[in-house]
Amino acid sequence: MFSKNYLVVVPGVILAFILYSLSQGFNNIIGIELLGYSKSPISTAMISILLGIFFGNFFKIRDSFQIGLDFTREYILKLGIICLGIQLKPFEFLDFGKIAIPLILICIISVLVVIKLLIKKLKIQTRMAYLISIGSTVCGTTAIMATAPVIKANKNEVSYAIANITLFGIVSMFLYPYFANFYFDGNSLFAGLFLGTAIHETSQVAAAGLIYDQQFNSPETLNIATVTKLIRNTFLIIMIPLFAFLYNRGRAGDKNYSILKIFPYFVLGFVGMIIIRNIGDQIFSNNINNNWIEVVDLIKAISKIFLTMAMAAIGLSTNLKDIKGMGYKPFVVGFIAMITVGIVSIITIEIYLKLFI
Repeated sequence: MFSKNYLVVVPGVILAFILYSLSQGFNNIIGIELLGYSKSPISTAMISILLGIFFGNFFKIRDSFQIGLDFTREYILKLGIICLGIQLKPFEFLDFGKIAIPLILICIISVLVVIKLLIKKLKIQTRMAYLISIGSTVCGTTAIMATAPVIKANKNEVSYAIANITLFGIVSMFLYPYFANFYFDGNSLFAGLFLGTAIHETSQVAAAGLIYDQQFNSPETLNIATVTKLIRNTFLIIMIPLFAFLYNRGRAGDKNYSILKIFPYFVLGFVGMIIIRNIGDQIFSNNINNNWIEVVDLIKAISKIFLTMAMAAIGLSTNLKDIKGMGYKPFVVGFIAMITVGIVSIITIEIYLKLFI
């Protein structure tokens, strides 16, 4: 019985993997061959969900595939998020975190307050607002996909939120490196902090840092932006349970509500992977152990593959007509969120960091 249930998910999982492979191929062609970068500045995840939406709306997806696509969205997604923890090395971030964490906290709180006011004014769905909020403040698409199961967001809400974050993330990815260099007068620390807090996706932050480095010869900015973003990503551990609590609190028929019922336990796996990374680094700190480095790189690669497969599955299950029916208001919220986090980042850097650094 178990084997039979297991096998029914295989076609959908394979389909998601095929779309991942196509996305990676298109990404290399566009980013490396056409644009000339050594590493593509375009998110494979973005291409994956766009391909999924295209095929899902122009071709009918058979029911035999849908079971595996559902499995990919729910379980392979969570495995990808758990594996994502291997890239974080918080023990090395402590000194820098004293500077970055207050800035990140101020940006997160500011955006959440602004969006809370906007959803009352524009009257958009609570789940959509939560997805856009966490996508704008923490780590873009990954945060949206990690939050969606715990607030019971449907696939169209997830796709809309991802499209929202992707659009404004790409805009900021191309504009902010030039703006940061102009505004901060070439200060690599301030520019890196700004890019790491004001751009949504990890891949977009890396791309913006790469653009800055190549245009203004500042590898320090790339490093600072990347580390800031990785610290920002760790706030998933706090934000997902918080959003789960806020969304489920006081809902009808949930009189026996408990945080334990909706706590996203895969976050514990995420934390566990961070601990494994740090234990491994400590054990092999005296010698460069190629085997450990290879294991870390392999888990990083698996994480990206799993997350991109999950995005392809979401795209394949998305109905554009349903998204169109949601209207323009969530995009207004996304645009304002992008502007808010950018402005708050600048103000905080100007006032707080220039006083104490």
